[in-house]
Amino acid sequence: MRAVDLIRKKREGLSLSEAEIATFVTAATTGAWPDYQLSAMLMAIVCRGMSAAETSALTAAMAHSGSILTLDDLPGRKVDKHSTGGVGDKTSLILAPLAAACGVIVPMMAGRGLGHTGGTYDKLKAIPGFHLGLTQEAFHRALHRVGCAIMGQTAEFAPADRILYALRDVTGTVESLPLICSSIMSKKLAEGIDALVLDVKCGCGAFMKDRSSALELARSLFAIGTAQGLQIEALVTDMNQPLGRAVGNALEVREALDTLRGRGPRDVQDLSVQLAARMVRLAGKAASLGDAEAQVLDALHSGRGLERLRAIVTEQGGDPHCLDDSRLLPTASHRHLVTATCPGFVTEVHAERIGKATMLLGAGRERVQDPIDPAVGALLAVKVGDEIPVGAPLVEIHYNDPQRLQAALPLLTDAFRVEPTPPPLPSLILDILE
Repeated sequence: MRAVDLIRKKREGLSLSEAEIATFVTAATTGAWPDYQLSAMLMAIVCRGMSAAETSALTAAMAHSGSILTLDDLPGRKVDKHSTGGVGDKTSLILAPLAAACGVIVPMMAGRGLGHTGGTYDKLKAIPGFHLGLTQEAFHRALHRVGCAIMGQTAEFAPADRILYALRDVTGTVESLPLICSSIMSKKLAEGIDALVLDVKCGCGAFMKDRSSALELARSLFAIGTAQGLQIEALVTDMNQPLGRAVGNALEVREALDTLRGRGPRDVQDLSVQLAARMVRLAGKAASLGDAEAQVLDALHSGRGLERLRAIVTEQGGDPHCLDDSRLLPTASHRHLVTATCPGFVTEVHAERIGKATMLLGAGRERVQDPIDPAVGALLAVKVGDEIPVGAPLVEIHYNDPQRLQAALPLLTDAFRVEPTPPPLPSLILDILE
């Protein structure tokens, strides 16, 4: 099949067959099509869309462009969780050990943060010595020993996605539901999992800014996963304000540890427990969601979740002492406090501005190859609905470079709105797809 014929067919709005989609994906993986033809096909998909059948075929082809983990020798159903990206979202560090402590096998492929949204990969790299570049053998061995293993994406898994995503990033073809969904789900299928819990973020700090768009994405991911034989549950959750109070890699690790000790922010604990409970139920370890929640809460309050995280860190070469002494985690050399200029009620804590500000401090990256400063970030002193006096602290900024602080300050000072009357309190979970 000639590349130009397939590009023209999609440009005209016609559906591609499974064989034609497989040709496109294979060409991306092997280099048989030059970048300009791959980019032309991506743009045709953006402009003309894809049917559910086409998107499912694209997902399967991308997943099978590389290795698929085989975990059949591990007992029970293998379950993972995926978040579409948010500010302050450190739930993976909490729910993975909690679910594993409840007997769930959790194979997890962690992504790097890009733009104003953080990545689990970067948070874990803030733990001294933690190794994410696992071989398939080491990944498999960790799952056997600990029940949970977390690795970064390598060229072995869904290589077509890595190639196509790099092109999408520079050709204006990121905003396409079929391409977004196939990118997410192909990597999950490559993990060899049986079930998946999705956390689709919605709000100013998310890629999906409004509830209808977030629901559309959740339904698309749900349909693709189901078509590929996965059991799926999805939550649409609020991302208009950051999750928790810590934004920045080492700061978020500390907050995750506090949560596993039962001392974390209520929203972080509630969402982590909800997601972990759904993993437990999908794994067949509980007959009902209520039973699953009770198991997860027991793992949390008994300390078994924290001890399972300690086992994960030790297995993957990290320093387990930092779980007990947070001074061993990266720490910024400077602090700066932003305070309220008027009394009243906090009506806005703008997640996107805070995420972009911490990126400017060095906590995030604009390009995949950009370095990360694990120590920097922001600690929120207030959440939406809090009543505060003049001069009350709003956010404590942790920074190393004074020039970066000056670049980030305008965004941080503009992220908070204080008004005379209290706002309606936001709901954390907006929709549930089961």
